[in-house]
Amino acid sequence: MAKRVHLLLSAFLLPLLMFAQESDGQGTTGTTIDERIQSVFEPVTAFVESVVFFTVPIGKFDIPFVIPWLIIGATVFTVYMGFINIRGFKHALDVVRGKFDDPDDQGEVSHFQALTAALSGTVGVGNIAGVAFAVALGGPGATFWMIIAGLLGMTSKFVECSLGLMYRDVHADGSVSGGPMYYLDRGLKEKGPGWAILGKILAGAFAIACVGGSLGGGNMVQINQATQQLTEVTGGVDSIFYERGWIFGVVMAITVGLIILGGIKSIAKVTDKVVPFMVGIYVVATLVVLGYHIADIPAAFGTILSGAFNADALYGGFIGVLIQGFRRAAFSNEAGIGSASIAHSAAKTDEPISEGIVALLEPFIDTVVICTMTALVIIITNYGGYGAETAFANKVSGTVGDITLTSAAFETVISWFPTVLSIAVILFALSTMISWSYYGLKAWTYLFGESRLNEAIYKLLFCVFVIIGSAISASAVFGFGDAMIFAMCFPNVAGLFILMPNVRRALQDYLHRVRTGEITRFE
Repeated sequence: MAKRVHLLLSAFLLPLLMFAQESDGQGTTGTTIDERIQSVFEPVTAFVESVVFFTVPIGKFDIPFVIPWLIIGATVFTVYMGFINIRGFKHALDVVRGKFDDPDDQGEVSHFQALTAALSGTVGVGNIAGVAFAVALGGPGATFWMIIAGLLGMTSKFVECSLGLMYRDVHADGSVSGGPMYYLDRGLKEKGPGWAILGKILAGAFAIACVGGSLGGGNMVQINQATQQLTEVTGGVDSIFYERGWIFGVVMAITVGLIILGGIKSIAKVTDKVVPFMVGIYVVATLVVLGYHIADIPAAFGTILSGAFNADALYGGFIGVLIQGFRRAAFSNEAGIGSASIAHSAAKTDEPISEGIVALLEPFIDTVVICTMTALVIIITNYGGYGAETAFANKVSGTVGDITLTSAAFETVISWFPTVLSIAVILFALSTMISWSYYGLKAWTYLFGESRLNEAIYKLLFCVFVIIGSAISASAVFGFGDAMIFAMCFPNVAGLFILMPNVRRALQDYLHRVRTGEITRFE
């Protein structure tokens, strides 16, 4: 098994090493290392994007199938589970506050730590840069569809995280492995031999996509945006990090490496402090900007609502706005992607449904609250002074980065905020990377086996990609990460459709025991 890991690792890294060398051995070829690395990723990215984002005709539009796949899934789960995203909200708050915690339950982390670990994987640059991307291309109306996607996605999170606990693997040393790989494999196996084969295929496909997503969207995208913002506030072209982003990458790689060596317990100890802190910084700054423009907030919401159904919106009219909203929301909160269930599987509880109910808070916090606040800041400040048309043109041409647009919006009210935003973005990036390192590790060990050697290989590979991500600006790499994360939803949602009756039965039983007092509070 280890030999297979070594061969895979060599096959993946060898092209990068070759392209990092001079091609003729006698001088430069006129291309930078950045350009050579991009040339490696471009064909891979093009293939992955063509598979993941294949389109289906709806009316006169060609819609990426992944969008209706996630929308239909979230809608079906919400109705089938009796709108648990709404009626379970108060109970979720009680559980995450520890009112039902039993210290004798199996697991590695508390409900709150599992929530913050999962949130750290979703609350990231997608909330800052991703929202700017959606609003610049789709207009204010994209915000409405992000909110709808967040509300529906709450139930997708509930279903996948409940299953994560139902089918997790608790090892002899008390450590836990769980997530879609396990519930797709074991859950479908329970249905018979034919289902078992399908379960293996779906679990393997998910694990492969998860490893790719952890190295791309969960790593390189995060560190690249953090490096870009840090370079901007430390002098731009005069910054020590200008065209030397690898310096910052090395520092972050060492930091990430030290944290992830300790596993989920170490990660949770960091995220349960960093996540509330960084969210607090960002929310306070957002409230300052919105408070300054308080008289404009009603008009901003009016623009969002009218733009949501505007046939003349900037990017493809109504359908384009809907796509941008749902796509950015899915990338931000990862509902239906399945990643968060890997973190939640480690929670200390013998009640899978209780952790699923905790998990439904994630899309609400991530998308309904934080993404909406970011969008309001961008809209109210007239796109950071750029104006809607200019922001759209800049986004299409790539002359202004996603993070730059958000930074400019805050700067219109808080002149020094880009510096604070840099700190927030670095914390967002760090927390997202350490959570995704755990997701990728569990997918990696599912594929190649649980061993110290396999874990060490993956962690080293992850840290190397931190440095690569900070040193390059290859858009193809980020397209690859985006596509791989979305690829995770195909096997995951398919499995959720098959296994959702198991969850509904467990939910009905759980709520009955809560009402009758069989499940008691520990207060």
